[in-house]
Amino acid sequence: MHLQKGKANCITDVPGVKVGHTTLYEKLTEEKTICTGVTAILPHEGNLFRKKVRTGSAVINGYGKTTGLVQIEELGLLESPIMLTNTFSVGAVWQGTLKYMLDRTQEIGDTTSSINIVVGECNDSYLNSIREQAIKPTHAISALENATNDPVEEGDVGAGKGMVCFGYKGGIGTASRTVNTYTVGCLVVSNFGKREHALFANLETTQIPTPDGSIMMIIATDAPLYDRQLKRLAKRCAAGLGRTGSRIDNGSGDIAIAFSTANVYDHKSDSAKETASFLRDDHPVMNDLFQAVIETTEEAVIRSLMQAKTTEGRNGRVVEKAPI
Repeated sequence: MHLQKGKANCITDVPGVKVGHTTLYEKLTEEKTICTGVTAILPHEGNLFRKKVRTGSAVINGYGKTTGLVQIEELGLLESPIMLTNTFSVGAVWQGTLKYMLDRTQEIGDTTSSINIVVGECNDSYLNSIREQAIKPTHAISALENATNDPVEEGDVGAGKGMVCFGYKGGIGTASRTVNTYTVGCLVVSNFGKREHALFANLETTQIPTPDGSIMMIIATDAPLYDRQLKRLAKRCAAGLGRTGSRIDNGSGDIAIAFSTANVYDHKSDSAKETASFLRDDHPVMNDLFQAVIETTEEAVIRSLMQAKTTEGRNGRVVEKAPI
């Protein structure tokens, strides 16, 4: 039995969550094309450094170049937006996000500690002239400033602009489910797979010569979970990914980050104790939350293919819209 979809069937169905994109597309020469972008996910509308959220992550296959996961693993807290882009632009997006947060949080690096910026990536170099390093810090800031809680634009936008999935045009996809009074949403950047491996459609076997690829999977929920429980949710992304036909190849960076908007953690407190309520691991609702993660991950991948458009990239390469 499938769970009920959220109101807009996207990650912003989780109250407070906002998503923004910056998309770049420009033919420079016959050989060079800028076909890339940035996507920003904000867990809530307040100051993310001052009001942190519980977070967990799972590295399903570690062929990736993310920043910030070490501190998430250690402390279980997210204190910045989650940013997504191409492999060679992690540094520029990190720098832009840092400036965005510094401009809004005067105490960072002054009267308090540093900040842990989280950036994830996929390699869009089949279509994008990635060596041009077209993404600048301002593009990250633009994605953050454009973020809204409206239904998310999907397909070949933002970080998904240059991505290829199952040999067709991939990119941004999202989906949501309701579990009791809670909502679970997923957003992916899909950039993996061979056509013959797809389980959701009978795709032709003619394969374009793309590398193993990657996928970033971001899970949001308003269910009251703490970091260990959120790590368990992040791990379930692998089951949803497997449903699509992914083999989680050797050269694929398959990384999941899950956060809860419940029980916000204050950066500064005079109390030595922290009190919060969380769901029990052995309550049946936990299994439903796991199912929601699996269903939304699978559907988000498929939606990324359904919403993307045929795209021409560098060296005259054309990646077609999936026939689904």
